[in-house]
Amino acid sequence: MKNMKKVVLAFSGGLDTSYSAIYLNREMGLEVHAVLADTGGFSATELDRIRERAQALGVASYTVLDVAEEYYQKQIRFMVFGNVLKNGTYPISVSSERISQAVAVASYAKDMGADFLCHGSTGAGNDQVRFDMIWGIIAPEIKIIALIREKRLTRDEEIAYLRANGVDFDFKKAEYSINQGLWGTSIGGKETLSSGETLPEEAYPTALKAGGAGSGVLESERITLTFERGEFVALNGKRFEGAPRGRGVAAIQALAELVAPYAIGRDMHVGDTIIGIKGRVGFEAAAPLIIIKAHHTLEKHTLAKWQLFWKDQLSAFYGNWLHEGQYFDPVMRDMEAFLESSQRTVSGDVFVDLHPYRFVVVGIESPHDLMSSRFGAYGEVMSDWSAADVEGFGRIFGLQNKIWERVNNQK
Repeated sequence: MKNMKKVVLAFSGGLDTSYSAIYLNREMGLEVHAVLADTGGFSATELDRIRERAQALGVASYTVLDVAEEYYQKQIRFMVFGNVLKNGTYPISVSSERISQAVAVASYAKDMGADFLCHGSTGAGNDQVRFDMIWGIIAPEIKIIALIREKRLTRDEEIAYLRANGVDFDFKKAEYSINQGLWGTSIGGKETLSSGETLPEEAYPTALKAGGAGSGVLESERITLTFERGEFVALNGKRFEGAPRGRGVAAIQALAELVAPYAIGRDMHVGDTIIGIKGRVGFEAAAPLIIIKAHHTLEKHTLAKWQLFWKDQLSAFYGNWLHEGQYFDPVMRDMEAFLESSQRTVSGDVFVDLHPYRFVVVGIESPHDLMSSRFGAYGEVMSDWSAADVEGFGRIFGLQNKIWERVNNQK
């Protein structure tokens, strides 16, 4: 073992990285060190299961890197501040967490003096670009191996190889590629390879729970999300200061657990991949979608017109550039500074009703609510201005267009 070259494998316990663990050792003669960068999406039981799988695959070592708090501070906060939903749908769950994972795994490989880094990405997806690019920035001296991409493997071929090598695997479950993290879960399968099908109920990580009293219908429930300077800090009045991973991570996890019985946050995302083809993936992201929609509603009450406008412009670019792995572009720090500054008055409570498969943002309470009856009620009452004020304003507000019309159209 001493003379074997070392490879650090970004390990998830799924089909692609299980295949890679076996092949790197048995076919390439490398000492495999499996590393899981946990962004907060795994329970202790799941982490134990993944550790057992790694050990059963014969890796030289298995390590879990807890990067949940770093992920929250460096990516999630700003995605909430920007209400980031790619194509108005997807909270870029996997896209953003890959950045923290790639950085953590590359740093680990540098510290141990690894000869190679390996990821389990295919040649048709976005993750390969994110890992390659970030590893090239953090650890340019370490050679990258991407077996699934290089060998152009299908999932059936990977399963056949593992069976031939005596690996006992849940092959039925392996039909779906599931990426689970703090900011949601993405699901890929045969249905996402076409444009006309959707994922079956069993492909999603949580199931709709039946209601009590024999009705079989889950009753609706109202919850309260509390924000301070744009950050989600309390759920139904419970705050999360002092949590081991930080209050932001704890608040998201608590919300995800509370809303899980409702099977909320499922959708299909269709978008343009980094490499230029169209891609389709299913996802379940109840907590992120509720947080973003609640936060956006609070912003509409507490931010001024042009703050909202310019936030929308910057956030669209920020979300897309983050999705494409360009976290290290210095312009990202500039936009983050703007987004954080915009949150000074985004504090208050947001009320949300939960229903099976959906949620409704009901309203807000905030000391910074600009929709105040002191200044008038929209469509009904004027308070701080007179009829003459509005009449004059209307003339002045349209003056430029009036001049243009007279000069160009009234000869």
